[in-house]
Amino acid sequence: MGGKERLAVGTLLTMVALFVPGFLLHAAPRFPGSLVGSILGISSALMFVLLLAYSLARRVPWLKRRASLRAILSFHVYAGAVGAALGILHTGHQYQSLLGIVLVMSMLLVVLSGFVGRYYLAEIGTDIREQRQELGVLRTRYDLIASGIATALQGGAPPAAATAALGVPIPALVAGIADLEYAISRREALKRALARWVVLHVVAAIVLYPLLALHVWSGIYYGLRWLP
Repeated sequence: MGGKERLAVGTLLTMVALFVPGFLLHAAPRFPGSLVGSILGISSALMFVLLLAYSLARRVPWLKRRASLRAILSFHVYAGAVGAALGILHTGHQYQSLLGIVLVMSMLLVVLSGFVGRYYLAEIGTDIREQRQELGVLRTRYDLIASGIATALQGGAPPAAATAALGVPIPALVAGIADLEYAISRREALKRALARWVVLHVVAAIVLYPLLALHVWSGIYYGLRWLP
């Protein structure tokens, strides 16, 4: 998971987020059925169909042995983001059909839940590991300081003098440990709350593909205006 990949996918999803409320500024009722609109819609549909390659590569033993799951996963992420952007453009900002509205919502859920699982949760996990390492360093330092104070007290030094002799601000160290423990607990709570992203991702995909098939069928059934 490289920074460039995360930046590229984040940029695409930001574009999608800006496209969705675009109907407030622009609307093109006939655009979805035009040649350009149809090309965008077909391209979006193909992108979402290609997303299934990752599921097949994970579950089919023959493909699993010969395919690079990491490369297919990267393609899976890019295809989802690009497919969502093309799908929103295809709508022409016309969210009047119930089928179209539910299809757009399920499409966005698939893409956003995938982004949460692929990048956001991984980022939270990295932050937690780094903070735990830092917390371990601070606790070790605190234990050494406490041991030094105990040794000085056993030697007959007054408590204030024993603490001052170490030259370490104990309250600041304790406050740092408390802050890290609180930050870790909050991130772990957020990670647990988002841990079921896979369930949401799969359910949204199960809803998406039948709706996508129905949308394609209805477009063909009622006719494509750009065909002679």
